[in-house]
Amino acid sequence: MKILLTGATGYIGRRLKVRLLQDESLDLRLFVRNEKKVRDKYKHRLEISEGSTFDKQSLHKALKGIDVAYYLIHSMGAKSDFKKLDRLSAENFLNACIKAGVQRIIYLGGLGIKETASKHLLSRIETGEILSSKPHSIQTIWFRAGTIIGSGSASFEIIRNIVQKLPVILAPKWIRTKTQPIGIRDVLEYLFQAKDLDAKKNLKVDIGSEQMSFKDLLIKASRVMGLKRIMIPVPLLTPNLSSYGLIFITPVPYSIAKALVQGLKSETVIQNQNAEKYFPDIHPRPYEEAVALAMSEIENNQVISHWCDSSAKEECDIKGKDRVKGMFSTYQIARDFGRLPAEKVFDSAQSVGGYHGWFQQNWLWRFRGFLDKIIGGPGVNRGRRDPAALRIGDSLDFWKVVDLKKGKRLLLFAQMKLPGKAWLEFSIKENNLVQTSYFIPKGLWGRIYWILTMPFHALVFRGLSKGILKKAQTSPMV
Repeated sequence: MKILLTGATGYIGRRLKVRLLQDESLDLRLFVRNEKKVRDKYKHRLEISEGSTFDKQSLHKALKGIDVAYYLIHSMGAKSDFKKLDRLSAENFLNACIKAGVQRIIYLGGLGIKETASKHLLSRIETGEILSSKPHSIQTIWFRAGTIIGSGSASFEIIRNIVQKLPVILAPKWIRTKTQPIGIRDVLEYLFQAKDLDAKKNLKVDIGSEQMSFKDLLIKASRVMGLKRIMIPVPLLTPNLSSYGLIFITPVPYSIAKALVQGLKSETVIQNQNAEKYFPDIHPRPYEEAVALAMSEIENNQVISHWCDSSAKEECDIKGKDRVKGMFSTYQIARDFGRLPAEKVFDSAQSVGGYHGWFQQNWLWRFRGFLDKIIGGPGVNRGRRDPAALRIGDSLDFWKVVDLKKGKRLLLFAQMKLPGKAWLEFSIKENNLVQTSYFIPKGLWGRIYWILTMPFHALVFRGLSKGILKKAQTSPMV
């Protein structure tokens, strides 16, 4: 069986790729925007086809000889009309699959009904309808899930951060809306088994565990974490106000918080029993068990994928960001690390951000992150997937890893709101750690910004390089 996996660098796709590779009887091909985001350890086990569903030529090439195609794409983060992009992407994919002779499309969307769905959920429903619109030419298995509980998922990160940071939780009326959460491992098992399903017609399969409200999600999660939380009902806290409040206590930006909160205004519950009928050996684990598994992965640094690994946002597509081009200003520091092993110095540089912070002047980094959150940026509370290791495409506070050459170069691209483009580079040259900041200004304000912030850059960047070497001196060799 030849399988094409789209969205392979996203939250679901990264994990499904690992699950599919456990089956040695199949041939797996990934369809990605940038093959550098696929880790080297997997490249010998699969094919990689680079392109986009908006590029018909690359799409037809990727689908050649494919039996089953997974569609895990959405344009939620796009700046322009995401609904239009979702429709066009699905239409292109459907038609290309039919032309290539693909036998089955497997799609993961969201629970809900069109009459009450938020605009983002409605777009996911319309995508499913498009992919299912030609049953005489190709079969589509359309899974629909509610809140997905797993380490690194946007929904779980919101729940975890609310519960861990707020001893008193304001409870607006809309958090009583019913949903049916499901653990990420169960989602992956449904998707995995669907490729071999003995069925000929189109199927819509609603999946989830027990029915509960978002309030129940918070209460039960707090029990799993061993915390006591007080819920205070409030009548006037609108979804928009709630979304804005979430950006300061959770790692998600306003756009994603708003989409998720608006989705809670309508019920997302199972509408059919096809999961039990066609997948009788899958029994979705209880919500508390899914929360415990997610927390265990976080605590043991086993987070395979993160909600911000990939999206339709321009800054999440790292293609070309590993090359600094155009007129730019630089600020460079070189520090001799003497007899310290270069590997230790580089590993120390890889550990910046997230839980470890930025070694010195952390309050300045946090203040810059706070300002960034206010104006719609990611801020520094986005953190990082793993406290020590990085891979190309990882998010690191308000940076994105755009190039990584082990022991030689780490290049971060700035995703904070700026009047221009910025990079931060760490490189090893002989016995020196060379730390370079690049900035390409946009217009007059960009140049004024660079001049005004130079004193702060001098302070934080000198402290950063000094802190990296200090940590390298004190950390043991692994």
